[in-house]
Formats: sequence, structure tokens, C-alpha cells
Amino acid sequence: MKTVALIPIKMNNERTPGKNTKPLYDGTPLIQLILNTVKACREVDEAYVYCSKEEIKSYMVPGINYLKRDSKYDTAQADVTDMFYTFSKEVPADIYVLTHATAPFLKSESIDEAVRVIKSGEHDSVVAAVKTQEFMWEDGKPMNYDVNRIPRTQDLPVIYTETTGLYVFTRDVIQVKRSRIGYKPYIYEVSKIEATDINDPVDFDIADAIYKSMKEK
Repeated sequence: MKTVALIPIKMNNERTPGKNTKPLYDGTPLIQLILNTVKACREVDEAYVYCSKEEIKSYMVPGINYLKRDSKYDTAQADVTDMFYTFSKEVPADIYVLTHATAPFLKSESIDEAVRVIKSGEHDSVVAAVKTQEFMWEDGKPMNYDVNRIPRTQDLPVIYTETTGLYVFTRDVIQVKRSRIGYKPYIYEVSKIEATDINDPVDFDIADAIYKSMKEK
């Protein structure tokens, strides 16, 4: 079964301009962290950076392919599912791994294990998620506990939050269902560090501090 990794990159990010290629404390462009992770995966046969701007090539690492995408996917209103679908038509594969530069601490072992879940035939998709057990409110009311009988946090119902850093799905899921999550999804739990997602400048600063700590250790 052929497995292809897709790393979509937009160069004109609104909230944090240039975040995908922004240098970390030691000068390493952010994008190179996930590219090196994907490159180390044993279950990934090919990997592509999917970007409308060819300037991204100067930030890439050997062993990762570049595929130019339509600039219509660079807008805030872009249909990202259609982008994934278009990629699957351009690069045929049995299994697709979708990940992002903004998930810098995702492990290659996690990607490989998620792919093996698909290869087992028991699930058609995998979504990385982090376990959440917190006191949660909605519309001014507690969602998951009684304020008059406060439980321990470890006794609260387990809720999983998608990290948006890793999705693995079959060709049918994206081409027939037109989604990144199929009919038989598997929730793959990752650590809070792996769940790091960079959206704004504060997120980047936090990720940079984590990266520095990891490098120093």
C-alpha cells in the first residue's frame, strides 16, 4: 500500500505572517522540523510540500518533493477539503498522511503508528487528539460537572480535542466521502507537546521555548 504525506503550506498567513518559514531561536526555519520528522517515517513512501509559491523550495530539506498548487487555496475562504481532494487526484496513493509545519513536535513514531492503524483494515482514518479533563463551560453553564459537587479533574469525563496536526486517511475517504475523517475513525492520543499547534505569535514563542529546551537537553 503506497503512503504519501502531504504538507500544505500557505505563505501569506494572516495571524502570524511568514510563520511556516519563520526561524526558531537557532535559525532553523519552522517548516524544517516537520519535514525532517516526515522524512524519518518508515511507513511514508513519498512526501510533498504543497504550496503555490516556489520560493518555499529554499526552505525544504532533501528527500521531500515540491508540488505547486493553485493560488486559490491561499485565501482565508479557501475550501481546504477541496485542496486535499485535488492533491489526491494529482498524487495517487492508497493512504494519505496530512500534517502541518505548525505541528513541529509531532513524532515520526506517531505518524508510523497511525499509518499502521489504517493498514490493519479496521479503520479508514486516524485523527490525532489530546485528552482533556478540565472544568468546561458553555453559555454560562458548566458542561461536565456539578458546581455543588466538585469532582477531581481525573474523574471528569474524558474529552478528546483534535490537534489538527495529524490526519491519516484512505484514498476513498478523500475522494468519495470528500473528508479527512472517514466512517471508521480512530482517535490517536498524543502528548501535550506533540499537540502543540502554532496559530499566533504567542504560540510561536511558546513553541520556540519548547524547541530550545529540547535542544539543550
